Amino acid sequence: MKDSFLSNIDSKNSTLKKKIIRLCINEGDYSIAELSKELNSSIPTITKLVGELIDAGFLEDLGKSGTAGGRKPSIFGLNSSAGYFVGTDVQRHHVSIAIANFKGKILDFQEDIPYTLENSEESVSGLCDLIRHQLRQTGMESGEVLSYGFNLTGRVNYLTGYSFSYFISEDKPLTSILEERMGAPIFIENDSRAMTYGEYICGVAKNEKNMLFLNVSWGLGMGMIMDGRLSYGKSGFSGEIGHFPLLDNGQICQCGKIGCLETGASGSAVHRIFLEKLKAGKASILSEKYESGREISLNDILSALNEEDILAIECIEEIGHTLGRAIAGLINIFNPELVVIGGKLAVAEEYMLPPIRSAINKHSLNIVNKDTTIKFSRLGKKAGPVGACMLSRSKLLGLL
Repeated sequence: MKDSFLSNIDSKNSTLKKKIIRLCINEGDYSIAELSKELNSSIPTITKLVGELIDAGFLEDLGKSGTAGGRKPSIFGLNSSAGYFVGTDVQRHHVSIAIANFKGKILDFQEDIPYTLENSEESVSGLCDLIRHQLRQTGMESGEVLSYGFNLTGRVNYLTGYSFSYFISEDKPLTSILEERMGAPIFIENDSRAMTYGEYICGVAKNEKNMLFLNVSWGLGMGMIMDGRLSYGKSGFSGEIGHFPLLDNGQICQCGKIGCLETGASGSAVHRIFLEKLKAGKASILSEKYESGREISLNDILSALNEEDILAIECIEEIGHTLGRAIAGLINIFNPELVVIGGKLAVAEEYMLPPIRSAINKHSLNIVNKDTTIKFSRLGKKAGPVGACMLSRSKLLGLL
């Protein structure tokens, strides 16, 4: 695909080709006549462009449609074997990797592979080796990969290619360092925004043009789809809902400020509140472990929740109410069609959703919230890696 429209992506014909591919990604397969109508362009022009896209390997002729009567038109769609995309979600002590074909189907997914990314080029090289190993395990050659997406926590400027969580070099952005090692275009993204895009393209938010995604994990992040497009803000740092100064709890956030929403509505908040209640004498199935001096992790608390531990339920409900207050404010401001809750704590849907709904009903305007649906993530742990795949495809093709 070296001679494809990717080498001249801003020309008039290239713009139409991007629109054709975008339609096929979002809506499925089309006939020439349907594309001509959708794009308000002549049938000869669309026929020529579709032919060029087929020659470049992006589209394929899927045969005649199954419509009854008359001459059946040929149908065209994405060529699934045109190339592949790899999405890597980098967390504190592990990474998860997804591989998608050109059509967006996930071919392989490996979660929670132990790895701690550090601020060094050696550590980045180790991550690249891990990804190449995963490709070999699936029988794929790195030359078949069109682009790679990497999700990182914290502030990421996808335009410059710098991550402020992994600021390895002042002279070279992280994307350049990764491209030197992987030999293909690299796109980095904030993890919450990538999860948002994953849900938008492949999850519960498909075709919702105005959607908010809340990543409730150890921290708290947000992504926004506005009028069908990801929202970045002026510097690419929008969505820092976790650092909204909502609470008067005296808790110092990891950002150094006091009273950030994250200190009352996140996995770290659940962990802190749970330990405070244990220290105060509250009973739990984890009491014996606590009293013996052994460390209690967030995973321990979520496991206790699955066993209907009263204290774990109490803590989840508490952060659910706080999160619901924040969502009420977001609904009043953005009037979204949908709010999706994902991240590590999404497994607590049964206990989080009632206090969230209660707080929304109490604190948001009824005339506004009646048009907003609250859903929990369908993709779960896949949201980040899948979003990274879909984002790398869209950015490579100039669709964003």
